[in-house]
Amino acid sequence: MKDVLFIVPYPLHRAPSQRFRVELYEPLLRDNHVSYDIFPFMDEATWNVIYKQTSAVSKISGMLKGYRNRWRSLSRIRRYQFIFIHREAAPLGPPLFEWIIAKVLKKKVVYDFDDAIWIPNTSRVNKMASWFKAFWKVKYICKWSYKVAAGNDYLCRYAKQYNNNVELLPTCVDAVRGHYKVRQHYAHKPVLGWTGSHSTLFYLDDIVPVLRELQEEIDFSFLVIADKNPELDLKDWQFVPWNEKTEQEDLLRMDAGIMPLKADAWSEGKCGFKLIQYMALGIPPVASPVGVNKKIVDDGVNGFLCETKEEWKMKLKMLLTDESLRNKFGERGREKIVSEYSIQSQQQRFLSLFK
Repeated sequence: MKDVLFIVPYPLHRAPSQRFRVELYEPLLRDNHVSYDIFPFMDEATWNVIYKQTSAVSKISGMLKGYRNRWRSLSRIRRYQFIFIHREAAPLGPPLFEWIIAKVLKKKVVYDFDDAIWIPNTSRVNKMASWFKAFWKVKYICKWSYKVAAGNDYLCRYAKQYNNNVELLPTCVDAVRGHYKVRQHYAHKPVLGWTGSHSTLFYLDDIVPVLRELQEEIDFSFLVIADKNPELDLKDWQFVPWNEKTEQEDLLRMDAGIMPLKADAWSEGKCGFKLIQYMALGIPPVASPVGVNKKIVDDGVNGFLCETKEEWKMKLKMLLTDESLRNKFGERGREKIVSEYSIQSQQQRFLSLFK
C-alpha cells in the first residue's frame, strides 16, 4: 500500500491537463491498491472568476484562500510516501511549498507538467499576474524532485537539464471508459470542429480566413467547443459551451478536427491533446506540423499536417468531401491512440513513477 498526495492547481473536473494527467488515473490507482488524496489549490468559486474580467477583490480573496489551505496541508503531508505535483503547488511567487516538501520534509516529489511553463505566457485578462509569476521556478522544482513526468520529448529535454530521472508520459485518454465511441462517417453536410480552452482560442485567428474561403466552395459547418464564445466571422458555425458530461457526444458531431499552432517555443511544449481526443473517437485530424503534432499525426495515413494556407484549404477540402477517406483515417487514428496514447497502454509507466 502506497500513500500518494496529488497537489493540483484547479478544482476537480475542470482543467483539461489536470483531468487527463491526474484525475483520469484514479480508477487505475484504486485497482492497484494505491491510497491517495487530491488537494486542489483553487476552489470552485475562485475558478469561476479567475479567468474573467471581474472584480480583482474576488480573485485576490480566492488566491489568499488557496495559500491558506496549502499552508494547512503541510501539516498532513508527513503521512504520504509520494507527493505528486501537477504544474505547481501555488500559482504565484517562488517555489516555497515545493522546497519545504522536498528539502525540509524530505518527501519523494513526482513533478508533472504538460506545457512549456518556464516560458512567460499569461492571458490578457490576467496580465497583472505575470508580475508575480515565477516562471524560473520550474527548473528548481525539477532539481528537487525524485522523478519528473513530462508530456512530450521537448519538455523532457528541458527537464533532463536538471534531473536525471525523467519519464515521458503523454497526455492520454481512457479508451475503455472514457473516449470509447467511434465516429461513423457517412454522406451528409460535414462538420469541421475545434475544441479547447479560452487561452488557446487565438490559434483560430490564422485559420478563420481559410475556413471562410472554403465555405464559399463547400457547404459545411464549423463547430467550436470551448469555455468561451470566440465570435467568429464565419457564415456557418456554432459554439457549444464545454461540458464534461457531454464532452464525448459533442466531439462526435465532428467529421474532422483541427489543431492549428504557431511555430514557436510555447507551441513546441504542447502535448497535442486535441489530436488525441479527435483520433480516439475516430475523427480525422488536420494540424500544424509543430512539436508533438508531427509524432501523433502520420501525414496522409491517419490525418493531415498542413503548413501553408493553401495546404490547409486543399487537405480540409479532401476530408470534407470524401467520407470514405474520413472513415479510413478515423480507423487508423483510433488504433494509434489505443496503442500509444491511452491510459491502458501507459498504465505501467504511470505506476512506475511511485517506485
